[in-house]
Amino acid sequence: MERIRKRFGPVVALAGVDLEVGRGEVHALVGENGAGKSTLMKVLSGAHAPDDGRMTLDGVAYAPRRPVDALRAGVAMIYQELNLAPDLTVAQNLVLGRERSRLGVVSADPRVDRALAVLDHPDLAPDRPVRELGPGARQLVEIGRALVGEAKVVVLDEPTSSLSAAESEKLDAVIRALRARDVSIVYISHFLEEVKRIADRYTVLRDGETVATGRVADTEIAAIVEQMVGRSLGEAYPRVPHEPGEPLLEVSALSGRERPEGASFTLRRGEILGIAGLVGAGRTELLRALMGLDPVRRGRVTIGGDVDGGAGVRRRIAQGLGLVSEDRKEEGLALDRSIAENLTLSRPVARLGWIDRRLRSAVTKKWSARLAIKMDAAEQPVGALSGGNQQKVAIARLLHQEAELLLLDEPTRGIDVGSKVEVYRLIGELAAQGKSVLMVSSYVPELLGVCDRVAVMHRGALGAPRPVSEWTEVEILDEAIRGAA
Repeated sequence: MERIRKRFGPVVALAGVDLEVGRGEVHALVGENGAGKSTLMKVLSGAHAPDDGRMTLDGVAYAPRRPVDALRAGVAMIYQELNLAPDLTVAQNLVLGRERSRLGVVSADPRVDRALAVLDHPDLAPDRPVRELGPGARQLVEIGRALVGEAKVVVLDEPTSSLSAAESEKLDAVIRALRARDVSIVYISHFLEEVKRIADRYTVLRDGETVATGRVADTEIAAIVEQMVGRSLGEAYPRVPHEPGEPLLEVSALSGRERPEGASFTLRRGEILGIAGLVGAGRTELLRALMGLDPVRRGRVTIGGDVDGGAGVRRRIAQGLGLVSEDRKEEGLALDRSIAENLTLSRPVARLGWIDRRLRSAVTKKWSARLAIKMDAAEQPVGALSGGNQQKVAIARLLHQEAELLLLDEPTRGIDVGSKVEVYRLIGELAAQGKSVLMVSSYVPELLGVCDRVAVMHRGALGAPRPVSEWTEVEILDEAIRGAA
Protein backbone atom coordinates (compact mmCIF):
# COMPACT_ATOMS: atom_id res chain seq x y z
CA MET A 1 0.00 0.00 0.00
CA GLU A 2 1.63 3.27 -1.15
CA ARG A 3 0.62 6.86 -0.32
CA ILE A 4 -2.93 5.85 0.65
CA ARG A 5 -5.13 8.86 1.32
CA LYS A 6 -8.71 8.96 2.58
CA ARG A 7 -10.86 11.90 3.62
CA PHE A 8 -14.35 11.90 5.16
CA GLY A 9 -15.66 15.41 4.55
CA PRO A 10 -13.28 17.82 6.33
CA VAL A 11 -11.67 14.99 8.32
CA VAL A 12 -8.42 13.55 6.93
CA ALA A 13 -8.31 9.92 8.07
CA LEU A 14 -5.27 8.85 6.04
CA ALA A 15 -2.66 11.33 4.85
CA GLY A 16 -0.44 9.25 2.59
CA VAL A 17 0.11 5.96 4.45
CA ASP A 18 2.62 3.32 3.33
CA LEU A 19 2.40 -0.33 4.41
CA GLU A 20 4.45 -3.23 3.07
CA VAL A 21 3.83 -6.81 4.24
CA GLY A 22 6.03 -9.68 3.12
CA ARG A 23 4.89 -13.14 2.10
CA GLY A 24 4.51 -15.38 5.15
CA GLU A 25 5.15 -12.46 7.49
CA VAL A 26 3.33 -11.46 10.68
CA HIS A 27 3.22 -7.67 10.47
CA ALA A 28 1.92 -5.70 13.46
CA LEU A 29 -0.04 -2.53 12.71
CA VAL A 30 -0.08 -0.37 15.84
CA GLY A 31 -1.16 3.12 16.83
CA GLU A 32 -3.49 4.96 19.14
CA ASN A 33 -7.26 4.93 18.68
CA GLY A 34 -8.06 7.22 15.77
CA ALA A 35 -4.60 6.84 14.22
CA GLY A 36 -6.11 5.42 11.02
CA LYS A 37 -5.56 1.65 11.45
CA SER A 38 -9.19 0.65 10.88
CA THR A 39 -9.62 3.00 7.92
CA LEU A 40 -6.45 1.65 6.31
CA MET A 41 -7.64 -1.94 6.72
CA LYS A 42 -11.07 -1.05 5.32
CA VAL A 43 -9.29 0.29 2.24
CA LEU A 44 -7.32 -2.96 2.02
CA SER A 45 -10.47 -5.08 2.42
CA GLY A 46 -12.54 -3.13 -0.11
CA ALA A 47 -14.93 -1.51 2.38
CA HIS A 48 -13.56 1.97 1.55
CA ALA A 49 -12.20 3.26 -1.75
CA PRO A 50 -9.03 5.34 -1.31
CA ASP A 51 -8.98 8.92 -2.55
CA ASP A 52 -5.38 8.49 -3.73
CA GLY A 53 -2.54 5.97 -3.67
CA ARG A 54 -1.98 2.51 -5.11
CA MET A 55 -1.99 -1.08 -3.90
CA THR A 56 -0.40 -4.25 -5.24
CA LEU A 57 -0.94 -7.87 -4.23
CA ASP A 58 1.67 -10.39 -5.34
CA GLY A 59 3.12 -7.68 -7.55
CA VAL A 60 -0.17 -7.17 -9.41
CA ALA A 61 -2.28 -4.01 -9.22
CA TYR A 62 -5.02 -4.44 -6.61
CA ALA A 63 -8.07 -2.14 -6.31
CA PRO A 64 -11.12 -3.87 -4.77
CA ARG A 65 -14.39 -1.99 -5.16
CA ARG A 66 -16.18 -3.97 -2.44
CA PRO A 67 -15.30 -6.56 0.21
CA VAL A 68 -16.26 -9.52 -1.99
CA ASP A 69 -13.62 -8.40 -4.50
CA ALA A 70 -10.99 -8.48 -1.75
CA LEU A 71 -12.09 -11.94 -0.64
CA ARG A 72 -11.85 -13.27 -4.18
CA ALA A 73 -8.36 -11.77 -4.49
CA GLY A 74 -7.29 -13.49 -1.25
CA VAL A 75 -7.62 -10.76 1.41
CA ALA A 76 -9.64 -11.77 4.49
CA MET A 77 -10.57 -9.32 7.27
CA ILE A 78 -11.40 -10.73 10.71
CA TYR A 79 -12.92 -8.00 12.82
CA GLN A 80 -12.83 -7.70 16.61
CA GLU A 81 -16.61 -8.24 16.63
CA LEU A 82 -16.91 -11.66 15.01
CA ASN A 83 -19.29 -12.21 12.09
CA LEU A 84 -20.54 -15.78 12.37
CA ALA A 85 -23.93 -17.50 12.00
CA PRO A 86 -24.42 -18.94 15.52
CA ASP A 87 -27.19 -21.40 14.61
CA LEU A 88 -25.17 -23.00 11.80
CA THR A 89 -22.55 -25.67 12.40
CA VAL A 90 -18.80 -25.18 12.32
CA ALA A 91 -18.61 -26.78 8.88
CA GLN A 92 -21.47 -24.65 7.53
CA ASN A 93 -19.82 -21.48 8.80
CA LEU A 94 -16.47 -22.45 7.28
CA VAL A 95 -17.89 -22.67 3.75
CA LEU A 96 -20.69 -20.11 4.10
CA GLY A 97 -21.03 -18.35 0.75
CA ARG A 98 -18.58 -20.79 -0.86
CA GLU A 99 -20.61 -24.00 -0.67
CA ARG A 100 -20.05 -26.72 -3.28
CA SER A 101 -23.13 -28.51 -4.54
CA ARG A 102 -24.14 -31.16 -6.99
CA LEU A 103 -27.58 -31.23 -8.53
CA GLY A 104 -28.67 -28.58 -6.00
CA VAL A 105 -27.48 -30.55 -2.96
CA VAL A 106 -24.60 -29.23 -0.84
CA SER A 107 -21.93 -31.93 -0.73
CA ALA A 108 -19.25 -32.78 1.80
CA ASP A 109 -16.31 -30.46 1.37
CA PRO A 110 -12.68 -31.59 1.84
CA ARG A 111 -11.71 -27.96 2.48
CA VAL A 112 -13.45 -28.22 5.87
CA ASP A 113 -11.24 -31.12 6.95
CA ARG A 114 -8.10 -29.33 5.77
CA ALA A 115 -9.01 -26.15 7.64
CA LEU A 116 -9.86 -28.02 10.85
CA ALA A 117 -6.56 -29.87 10.66
CA VAL A 118 -4.69 -26.55 10.66
CA LEU A 119 -6.84 -25.11 13.46
CA ASP A 120 -6.40 -28.28 15.57
CA HIS A 121 -8.89 -27.40 18.32
CA PRO A 122 -10.79 -30.09 20.30
CA ASP A 123 -14.06 -28.11 20.32
CA LEU A 124 -14.21 -27.66 16.54
CA ALA A 125 -16.30 -30.66 15.53
CA PRO A 126 -17.74 -30.11 12.02
CA ASP A 127 -21.36 -30.70 13.10
CA ARG A 128 -21.22 -28.63 16.30
CA PRO A 129 -23.34 -25.41 16.34
CA VAL A 130 -21.18 -22.31 16.61
CA ARG A 131 -23.38 -20.94 19.41
CA GLU A 132 -21.96 -23.68 21.69
CA LEU A 133 -18.36 -22.52 21.19
CA GLY A 134 -16.33 -20.24 23.44
CA PRO A 135 -14.73 -16.98 22.24
CA GLY A 136 -11.40 -18.62 21.36
CA ALA A 137 -12.96 -21.36 19.25
CA ARG A 138 -15.21 -18.86 17.46
CA GLN A 139 -12.16 -16.77 16.61
CA LEU A 140 -10.58 -19.84 15.02
CA VAL A 141 -13.72 -20.51 12.96
CA GLU A 142 -13.31 -17.04 11.44
CA ILE A 143 -9.70 -17.88 10.60
CA GLY A 144 -10.85 -21.20 9.19
CA ARG A 145 -13.14 -19.36 6.77
CA ALA A 146 -10.08 -17.49 5.50
CA LEU A 147 -8.29 -20.82 5.03
CA VAL A 148 -11.21 -22.24 3.05
CA GLY A 149 -11.05 -19.15 0.86
CA GLU A 150 -7.31 -19.73 0.32
CA ALA A 151 -6.50 -16.26 1.66
CA LYS A 152 -3.09 -14.78 0.91
CA VAL A 153 -3.47 -12.01 3.49
CA VAL A 154 -5.39 -12.29 6.78
CA VAL A 155 -6.06 -9.20 8.90
CA LEU A 156 -6.63 -9.87 12.61
CA ASP A 157 -8.16 -6.92 14.48
CA GLU A 158 -7.54 -7.16 18.25
CA PRO A 159 -7.80 -10.96 18.08
CA THR A 160 -7.09 -11.65 21.78
CA SER A 161 -9.24 -8.95 23.41
CA SER A 162 -11.79 -11.52 24.64
CA LEU A 163 -9.53 -14.58 24.97
CA SER A 164 -8.07 -16.34 27.97
CA ALA A 165 -4.32 -16.93 28.24
CA ALA A 166 -4.73 -20.54 27.03
CA GLU A 167 -6.87 -19.44 24.06
CA SER A 168 -4.31 -16.77 23.17
CA GLU A 169 -1.57 -19.40 23.14
CA LYS A 170 -3.68 -21.54 20.80
CA LEU A 171 -4.18 -18.55 18.51
CA ASP A 172 -0.41 -17.99 18.47
CA ALA A 173 0.07 -21.58 17.32
CA VAL A 174 -2.48 -21.13 14.50
CA ILE A 175 -0.80 -17.89 13.39
CA ARG A 176 2.54 -19.69 13.20
CA ALA A 177 0.90 -22.44 11.16
CA LEU A 178 -0.47 -19.84 8.74
CA ARG A 179 2.95 -18.22 8.48
CA ALA A 180 4.45 -21.63 7.64
CA ARG A 181 1.92 -21.86 4.78
CA ASP A 182 3.16 -18.48 3.42
CA VAL A 183 -0.01 -16.67 4.51
CA SER A 184 0.69 -13.04 5.41
CA ILE A 185 -0.82 -11.74 8.65
CA VAL A 186 -1.61 -8.12 9.51
CA TYR A 187 -1.90 -8.14 13.29
CA ILE A 188 -3.63 -5.18 14.99
CA SER A 189 -3.24 -5.10 18.76
CA HIS A 190 -2.91 -2.70 21.68
CA PHE A 191 -1.08 -5.41 23.64
CA LEU A 192 2.51 -4.71 22.69
CA GLU A 193 3.74 -7.74 24.64
CA GLU A 194 1.79 -9.83 22.11
CA VAL A 195 3.29 -7.88 19.24
CA LYS A 196 6.75 -8.53 20.62
CA ARG A 197 5.99 -12.23 20.94
CA ILE A 198 4.30 -13.00 17.64
CA ALA A 199 5.19 -10.36 15.01
CA ASP A 200 8.16 -10.20 12.65
CA ARG A 201 7.90 -6.52 11.73
CA TYR A 202 5.74 -3.56 12.73
CA THR A 203 4.38 -0.30 11.34
CA VAL A 204 3.23 2.61 13.50
CA LEU A 205 0.46 4.98 12.42
CA ARG A 206 -0.09 8.34 14.08
CA ASP A 207 -2.67 10.92 13.01
CA GLY A 208 -3.23 9.18 9.67
CA GLU A 209 0.44 8.93 8.74
CA THR A 210 3.12 6.24 8.79
CA VAL A 211 5.67 7.37 11.38
CA ALA A 212 7.81 4.26 11.90
CA THR A 213 8.44 0.73 10.70
CA GLY A 214 11.01 -1.86 11.65
CA ARG A 215 11.87 -5.31 12.94
CA VAL A 216 10.16 -6.18 16.21
CA ALA A 217 13.17 -8.09 17.50
CA ASP A 218 15.33 -4.96 17.13
CA THR A 219 12.93 -2.57 18.90
CA GLU A 220 12.03 -2.17 22.56
CA ILE A 221 8.37 -1.81 23.57
CA ALA A 222 9.07 1.59 25.14
CA ALA A 223 10.38 2.86 21.79
CA ILE A 224 7.25 1.66 19.95
CA VAL A 225 5.06 3.38 22.56
CA GLU A 226 6.88 6.68 22.08
CA GLN A 227 6.51 6.33 18.31
CA MET A 228 2.77 5.77 18.77
CA VAL A 229 2.10 8.77 20.99
CA GLY A 230 4.82 11.11 19.72
CA ARG A 231 6.17 11.75 23.19
CA SER A 232 7.62 10.00 26.21
CA LEU A 233 4.87 8.64 28.46
CA GLY A 234 6.99 8.35 31.58
CA GLU A 235 5.51 5.78 33.92
CA ALA A 236 3.43 3.02 32.39
CA TYR A 237 1.33 2.92 35.59
CA PRO A 238 1.25 6.43 37.07
CA ARG A 239 0.53 6.40 40.79
CA VAL A 240 -1.59 9.24 42.14
CA PRO A 241 -1.16 9.51 45.94
CA HIS A 242 -4.32 8.46 47.77
CA GLU A 243 -5.14 7.20 51.24
CA PRO A 244 -7.92 4.63 51.80
CA GLY A 245 -10.41 5.62 54.48
CA GLU A 246 -13.39 4.01 56.16
CA PRO A 247 -15.26 1.06 54.59
CA LEU A 248 -17.76 1.97 51.87
CA LEU A 249 -18.68 -1.50 50.58
CA GLU A 250 -18.83 -4.62 52.74
CA VAL A 251 -19.75 -7.92 51.10
CA SER A 252 -20.42 -11.04 53.17
CA ALA A 253 -20.94 -14.57 51.75
CA LEU A 254 -22.46 -13.25 48.50
CA SER A 255 -23.68 -15.97 46.12
CA GLY A 256 -25.27 -15.51 42.71
CA ARG A 257 -27.27 -17.86 40.52
CA GLU A 258 -24.14 -19.94 39.86
CA ARG A 259 -21.28 -17.57 40.60
CA PRO A 260 -19.91 -15.99 42.74
CA GLU A 261 -20.03 -18.50 45.57
CA GLY A 262 -19.75 -17.08 49.08
CA ALA A 263 -17.68 -13.99 48.16
CA SER A 264 -16.64 -11.78 51.08
CA PHE A 265 -14.51 -8.62 51.06
CA THR A 266 -14.40 -4.98 52.18
CA LEU A 267 -13.70 -2.00 49.94
CA ARG A 268 -12.74 1.30 51.56
CA ARG A 269 -13.28 4.85 50.37
CA GLY A 270 -10.36 5.98 48.25
CA GLU A 271 -9.21 2.41 47.58
CA ILE A 272 -8.60 0.54 44.32
CA LEU A 273 -9.28 -3.19 44.71
CA GLY A 274 -8.42 -5.49 41.80
CA ILE A 275 -10.06 -8.82 40.98
CA ALA A 276 -7.92 -11.29 39.02
CA GLY A 277 -8.88 -14.69 37.63
CA LEU A 278 -9.36 -16.72 34.49
CA VAL A 279 -12.17 -16.14 32.00
CA GLY A 280 -15.27 -17.81 33.48
CA ALA A 281 -14.04 -17.65 37.06
CA GLY A 282 -17.01 -15.50 38.08
CA ARG A 283 -15.45 -12.03 38.15
CA THR A 284 -18.04 -10.45 35.86
CA GLU A 285 -20.85 -12.24 37.70
CA LEU A 286 -19.61 -10.73 40.98
CA LEU A 287 -19.83 -7.19 39.58
CA ARG A 288 -23.23 -7.85 38.01
CA ALA A 289 -24.59 -9.21 41.30
CA LEU A 290 -23.33 -6.14 43.16
CA MET A 291 -24.92 -3.85 40.56
CA GLY A 292 -28.28 -5.63 40.77
CA LEU A 293 -28.15 -6.99 37.23
CA ASP A 294 -28.05 -10.64 38.30
CA PRO A 295 -30.06 -12.28 41.11
CA VAL A 296 -28.46 -12.94 44.50
CA ARG A 297 -29.24 -16.26 46.20
CA ARG A 298 -27.84 -15.32 49.57
CA GLY A 299 -25.39 -13.04 51.28
CA ARG A 300 -25.27 -9.47 52.53
CA VAL A 301 -24.17 -6.25 50.84
CA THR A 302 -23.57 -3.13 52.92
CA ILE A 303 -23.02 0.20 51.16
CA GLY A 304 -22.18 3.13 53.39
CA GLY A 305 -23.93 1.44 56.30
CA ASP A 306 -27.05 0.67 54.24
CA VAL A 307 -27.60 -3.11 54.41
CA ASP A 308 -29.42 -5.19 51.79
CA GLY A 309 -28.90 -8.35 49.81
CA GLY A 310 -29.91 -8.11 46.18
CA ALA A 311 -31.14 -4.62 45.32
CA GLY A 312 -32.12 -3.57 41.81
CA VAL A 313 -30.17 -1.36 39.43
CA ARG A 314 -32.13 1.83 40.21
CA ARG A 315 -31.38 1.48 43.90
CA ARG A 316 -27.71 0.77 43.23
CA ILE A 317 -27.39 3.90 41.09
CA ALA A 318 -29.09 5.90 43.84
CA GLN A 319 -26.57 4.42 46.30
CA GLY A 320 -23.72 5.72 44.14
CA LEU A 321 -22.72 2.60 42.19
CA GLY A 322 -21.79 2.65 38.53
CA LEU A 323 -20.72 -0.18 36.21
CA VAL A 324 -18.55 -0.22 33.09
CA SER A 325 -19.41 -3.53 31.40
CA GLU A 326 -16.82 -5.68 29.65
CA ASP A 327 -19.27 -6.13 26.75
CA ARG A 328 -19.60 -2.73 25.05
CA LYS A 329 -21.54 -4.03 22.08
CA GLU A 330 -24.29 -5.94 23.86
CA GLU A 331 -24.85 -4.07 27.12
CA GLY A 332 -22.23 -1.38 27.74
CA LEU A 333 -23.55 1.15 25.22
CA ALA A 334 -26.59 1.85 23.04
CA LEU A 335 -24.59 1.89 19.82
CA ASP A 336 -27.27 3.45 17.62
CA ARG A 337 -27.85 6.34 20.05
CA SER A 338 -25.74 9.47 20.29
CA ILE A 339 -22.61 10.01 22.38
CA ALA A 340 -24.53 12.59 24.41
CA GLU A 341 -27.41 10.20 25.12
CA ASN A 342 -25.06 7.39 26.20
CA LEU A 343 -22.94 9.64 28.40
CA THR A 344 -25.97 10.98 30.32
CA LEU A 345 -28.11 7.82 30.49
CA SER A 346 -27.70 7.21 34.24
CA ARG A 347 -28.02 10.93 35.09
CA PRO A 348 -30.17 12.71 32.47
CA VAL A 349 -29.58 16.42 31.87
CA ALA A 350 -33.08 17.87 32.20
CA ARG A 351 -34.91 21.06 33.12
CA LEU A 352 -38.57 21.05 34.17
CA GLY A 353 -38.80 17.40 33.16
CA TRP A 354 -37.48 17.95 29.62
CA ILE A 355 -34.08 16.96 28.24
CA ASP A 356 -31.95 20.09 27.79
CA ARG A 357 -30.10 19.27 24.57
CA ARG A 358 -27.85 22.31 24.71
CA LEU A 359 -26.73 21.60 28.26
CA ARG A 360 -26.37 17.90 27.45
CA SER A 361 -24.10 18.76 24.54
CA ALA A 362 -22.00 21.01 26.79
CA VAL A 363 -21.69 18.24 29.38
CA THR A 364 -20.64 15.79 26.66
CA LYS A 365 -17.98 18.15 25.34
CA LYS A 366 -16.65 18.65 28.89
CA TRP A 367 -16.14 14.95 29.53
CA SER A 368 -14.95 14.26 26.00
CA ALA A 369 -12.20 16.82 26.51
CA ARG A 370 -11.38 15.36 29.93
CA LEU A 371 -10.97 11.83 28.54
CA ALA A 372 -9.64 12.88 25.09
CA ILE A 373 -12.54 11.22 23.25
CA LYS A 374 -12.08 11.70 19.50
CA MET A 375 -15.48 12.59 18.02
CA ASP A 376 -17.04 14.87 15.43
CA ALA A 377 -20.07 16.01 17.46
CA ALA A 378 -21.97 15.20 20.66
CA GLU A 379 -24.95 13.95 18.62
CA GLN A 380 -22.79 11.53 16.60
CA PRO A 381 -23.85 7.86 17.07
CA VAL A 382 -21.54 6.26 19.60
CA GLY A 383 -21.33 3.19 17.37
CA ALA A 384 -19.40 5.28 14.82
CA LEU A 385 -16.49 5.72 17.25
CA SER A 386 -13.51 3.41 17.52
CA GLY A 387 -13.65 0.74 20.21
CA GLY A 388 -11.30 2.64 22.49
CA ASN A 389 -13.30 5.85 22.23
CA GLN A 390 -16.50 3.91 22.91
CA GLN A 391 -14.90 2.61 26.10
CA LYS A 392 -14.05 6.15 27.14
CA VAL A 393 -17.70 7.16 26.69
CA ALA A 394 -18.71 4.31 29.01
CA ILE A 395 -16.26 5.53 31.66
CA ALA A 396 -17.35 9.16 31.17
CA ARG A 397 -20.94 8.12 31.95
CA LEU A 398 -19.88 7.07 35.45
CA LEU A 399 -17.97 10.31 35.96
CA HIS A 400 -21.00 12.37 34.90
CA GLN A 401 -23.18 10.20 37.14
CA GLU A 402 -20.85 11.16 40.02
CA ALA A 403 -20.65 7.53 41.10
CA GLU A 404 -18.94 7.01 44.45
CA LEU A 405 -18.22 3.33 43.82
CA LEU A 406 -17.04 2.41 40.34
CA LEU A 407 -17.29 -1.21 39.17
CA LEU A 408 -14.89 -1.45 36.23
CA ASP A 409 -14.95 -4.68 34.22
CA GLU A 410 -11.90 -4.78 31.89
CA PRO A 411 -11.83 -0.94 31.70
CA THR A 412 -8.89 -0.73 29.27
CA ARG A 413 -10.00 -3.42 26.82
CA GLY A 414 -9.55 -2.10 23.28
CA ILE A 415 -7.84 1.10 24.42
CA ASP A 416 -4.46 2.11 23.01
CA VAL A 417 -1.33 2.45 25.15
CA GLY A 418 -1.48 6.22 25.54
CA SER A 419 -5.15 6.14 26.51
CA LYS A 420 -4.50 3.34 28.99
CA VAL A 421 -2.04 5.55 30.86
CA GLU A 422 -4.69 8.29 30.92
CA VAL A 423 -7.26 5.85 32.33
CA TYR A 424 -4.82 4.60 34.98
CA ARG A 425 -4.11 8.18 36.05
CA LEU A 426 -7.84 8.92 36.10
CA ILE A 427 -8.52 5.90 38.32
CA GLY A 428 -5.83 7.13 40.71
CA GLU A 429 -7.32 10.63 40.73
CA LEU A 430 -10.77 9.22 41.51
CA ALA A 431 -9.31 7.31 44.46
CA ALA A 432 -7.59 10.51 45.63
CA GLN A 433 -11.05 12.16 45.59
CA GLY A 434 -12.28 9.47 47.99
CA LYS A 435 -14.10 7.35 45.41
CA SER A 436 -13.83 3.56 45.58
CA VAL A 437 -12.89 1.40 42.60
CA LEU A 438 -13.49 -2.34 42.16
CA MET A 439 -11.58 -3.32 39.01
CA VAL A 440 -11.65 -6.61 37.10
CA SER A 441 -8.81 -7.22 34.65
CA SER A 442 -7.34 -10.20 32.82
CA TYR A 443 -4.01 -8.38 32.53
CA VAL A 444 -2.11 -9.05 35.75
CA PRO A 445 0.60 -6.34 35.34
CA GLU A 446 -2.24 -3.81 35.09
CA LEU A 447 -3.69 -4.93 38.42
CA LEU A 448 -0.31 -4.86 40.14
CA GLY A 449 0.49 -1.46 38.68
CA VAL A 450 -2.82 0.28 39.45
CA CYS A 451 -4.45 -1.36 42.48
CA ASP A 452 -3.86 -1.10 46.23
CA ARG A 453 -4.98 -4.68 46.89
CA VAL A 454 -5.73 -7.69 44.69
CA ALA A 455 -7.98 -10.70 45.25
CA VAL A 456 -8.02 -13.75 42.99
CA MET A 457 -11.17 -15.57 41.87
CA HIS A 458 -11.13 -19.28 41.09
CA ARG A 459 -14.26 -21.15 39.97
CA GLY A 460 -16.58 -18.72 41.72
CA ALA A 461 -14.65 -18.54 44.99
CA LEU A 462 -12.95 -15.27 45.90
CA GLY A 463 -9.66 -15.43 47.78
CA ALA A 464 -8.70 -12.95 50.47
CA PRO A 465 -7.52 -9.56 49.16
CA ARG A 466 -3.83 -8.83 49.78
CA PRO A 467 -1.73 -5.69 49.24
CA VAL A 468 -0.05 -5.66 45.82
CA SER A 469 3.33 -5.67 47.56
CA GLU A 470 2.54 -9.20 48.77
CA TRP A 471 1.81 -10.56 45.29
CA THR A 472 3.91 -11.53 42.30
CA GLU A 473 2.51 -12.08 38.83
CA VAL A 474 3.36 -15.78 39.05
CA GLU A 475 1.55 -16.14 42.39
CA ILE A 476 -1.60 -14.50 41.03
CA LEU A 477 -1.64 -16.72 37.94
CA ASP A 478 -0.99 -19.81 40.04
CA GLU A 479 -3.90 -19.02 42.37
CA ALA A 480 -6.14 -18.25 39.38
CA ILE A 481 -5.35 -21.67 37.89
CA ARG A 482 -5.20 -23.81 41.02
CA GLY A 483 -7.21 -21.83 43.55
CA ALA A 484 -6.14 -20.67 47.00
CA ALA A 485 -4.36 -23.23 49.14
